[in-house]
Amino acid sequence: MSGYHLAQFNVATLKAPLEAPEIAEFREALDEINALAEAQPGFLWRGDGEGFSSDAPAPDQDPLYLVNMSVWESAEHLAAFAYRTVHRDYVRRRGAWFEAHVQATFCLWWIPAGTLPTRDEGVARLAHLHAHGPSDHAFDFKTRIPAPDQLEAAK
Repeated sequence: MSGYHLAQFNVATLKAPLEAPEIAEFREALDEINALAEAQPGFLWRGDGEGFSSDAPAPDQDPLYLVNMSVWESAEHLAAFAYRTVHRDYVRRRGAWFEAHVQATFCLWWIPAGTLPTRDEGVARLAHLHAHGPSDHAFDFKTRIPAPDQLEAAK
């Protein structure tokens, strides 16, 4: 077992306010999808409350800008949830509810087990991924970086 856990941070900009009829299907699925994530093997934590909840943006946050952050035991656990549960159907249909982004809206990084990332850290890691591409500081599913202790063991 690794001494590190995987943090994930993703953002999206709604095409209309959360209360709008065209966002209803997404809005009505939020609790179900969050509960599904929390029940998955390897799930450890998700950001909740101000700055993370769709209905409680941070004071400095545009209410159309949604932030999601979670911690998982591994990239494989996160990928299983994201792409092999009903969540994948929402990923495939995200264009119905969210603006298209030119830059990445999703990043991953390793954190010491037992710690939690912050929203500000997620913002900074995503900005680093935009500016420098995938690295051990911030990466994506296409360029997975092993946990630091796994890299050390491979030497």
